[in-house]
Amino acid sequence: MTLQIDPEVGAVLAALATENGPMPPPPPVGDVENRRVALNAMLEQANNLAQPIAGDVEITEREVVAPDGTVLRARWYRLPSSDNRAAVLYLHGGGMILGNVPIFDGPVSRYVANTEVSMLSLEYRLAPEHPHPTPVQDAYTGLVWLAEHAGELGVDPDRLAVMGDSAGGGLAAAVAIVARDRGGPALAHQILIYPMLDDRNTTPDPHLAPFAAWSYDDNTTGWTALLGDRIGGPQVDPSAAPARLTDATGLPPAYIEVGQLDIFRDEDVTYALTLSRGAVPVELHLHPGVPHEYDAIAFATDVAHRAQADRHRVLQSL
Repeated sequence: MTLQIDPEVGAVLAALATENGPMPPPPPVGDVENRRVALNAMLEQANNLAQPIAGDVEITEREVVAPDGTVLRARWYRLPSSDNRAAVLYLHGGGMILGNVPIFDGPVSRYVANTEVSMLSLEYRLAPEHPHPTPVQDAYTGLVWLAEHAGELGVDPDRLAVMGDSAGGGLAAAVAIVARDRGGPALAHQILIYPMLDDRNTTPDPHLAPFAAWSYDDNTTGWTALLGDRIGGPQVDPSAAPARLTDATGLPPAYIEVGQLDIFRDEDVTYALTLSRGAVPVELHLHPGVPHEYDAIAFATDVAHRAQADRHRVLQSL
């Protein structure tokens, strides 16, 4: 028995291949710029053009100032009619090297529209121009800003959560660790969508490599941009790669999901166990037959609908 792709997801991928023609050869390991060009365009198509911004959500620009004085772009999403005082810091995906807030307007606005939970989406600085610890420090600054402006925003500071997908999911996990270790704002939940957690995940699994929407070469490129020659070595801190965490005591409850054909599968399942051994409540979903970013690629499929329903349920629990 070999791993097989979900039939609905496979049909979408086949249709895209027919519509767009043969895929160009992937950039070599270490080529950040060409990955930015290709993958930002793919994310824009999947997240915003195919699934437009929810029209009933109010979006306002905010400025979050990092400790070094850099002004970070942020957007605040809320339903004007909502009296739900919970709020989420959202951190976008992109392998630590690409992505931005506008590319994720569609998904973030739809979470807000479906759950009435407000969200602050933060544009953290990217590697390699800004290696670790800048991205996680930016992300943590966003959490502190949200807590400090809770009154102005109509938010209950005891009902804050952090959420992210892919690299943003890894940063969300790291923010939870940093907040615990620094005695920072308390988090009610961490919502980790196929999170990128382990810098040591660079050796291809032959069962997963054929399905990899985010490849092992991509992963090596992203982690090297973030960590430089420390990648895979003994001196990597959990705030850079949360898979390095050994003591999860005191972290907030977690929701984790990942596809069975995603190269992040093993690190995400292992992280769920790490949290569980620290007495952290964990809800883990391993979706069979789906690769990385399956829900953005094939958003109308049954598995994507089920995943969205679970995310909405967890957000509404805030």
